[in-house]
Amino acid sequence: MVRPFSHSAKVRSRGYSTPLQRRITDFGADVPFGKIANKFKEHYGIDVPITTACRITEAHGEKVAGLQERLHEIPETRGAIYVVAEMDGSMIPVVATGQSSQSSGCHDRRKDRRVEWKEARLTLAHSKGCVSPVYGVTLGGADQAGDLLLDCAIRAGCGAITRVHCVGDGAQWIADQVSRVFALQADCLIDFSHLCEYLAAAAPVCAPAAPKEWVEQQKTKMKDNQVSQVLEILEKHKEPESAAKDAPVRKCYQYISNRQHQFDYKGALKADLPIGSGEVESGHRYIIQDRLKRPGAWWKKENANSMLALRVLRANHGWDAYWDSQFQHAA
Repeated sequence: MVRPFSHSAKVRSRGYSTPLQRRITDFGADVPFGKIANKFKEHYGIDVPITTACRITEAHGEKVAGLQERLHEIPETRGAIYVVAEMDGSMIPVVATGQSSQSSGCHDRRKDRRVEWKEARLTLAHSKGCVSPVYGVTLGGADQAGDLLLDCAIRAGCGAITRVHCVGDGAQWIADQVSRVFALQADCLIDFSHLCEYLAAAAPVCAPAAPKEWVEQQKTKMKDNQVSQVLEILEKHKEPESAAKDAPVRKCYQYISNRQHQFDYKGALKADLPIGSGEVESGHRYIIQDRLKRPGAWWKKENANSMLALRVLRANHGWDAYWDSQFQHAA
């Protein structure tokens, strides 16, 4: 469509309607900003500069992040019998530009640029049997992630009688946060596949003639909660302290012995609860890494926060509700 006056006067509107902002943000939350111009030209015949797509998308991400309210108290109502909770970290690339010490305003801040990796901590929770988890993500510290896990669990149905079943890779900060926010209402279970990686590494030393069979035997014992028996077997083959730090048997022994109360696979299987943390690992891929961990992409921390807020909003099925509220404000 050609508007005669604006076309002849070569004047273009700088404004973007709410429906158009939604479409820009739809793309911006999923694909690199550099690809948005081609997509808009292809689908709508509209020219959208990269800087505009970036500005609009990040502005809505910042707004979404500001709307998030955290729940901190488990309700006194009964709640679900079981809530499954998972939490893990994933590194994303961030960049910061230093403040210039020069009085001149023409100093190139790119010369002071620092690039580093920042941990994005993803949390999720759902009632037993539910296939739609409640997600949360933060670039903050362990305590912020723990508070976020509690918020997810409450939104997923955690109540006074709920048992919170947490599965993780054995990182100490995860166990500490589960204990802090849920106290005696939760238990931690080591992700079974992580345990198997340690057993597989130790197998060639413990049973060089039949390592695969040995691993299967230890897996069976662990699923039957025979933790002490597995430790006894490992101890017989443990490398001396003078051996390399990555000595596989000693490493496996320490991994299990330092977490002996986190291997109740028998109880989890009996209650039909998961013994793996595949959900949070999958969440890392499609919520965080697919957008924020692309080759050559580096993010300012505040912009990464905005993008993560949009990604979690979509994963939690809140996208339509957010835009409905924006249309109402614009009316």
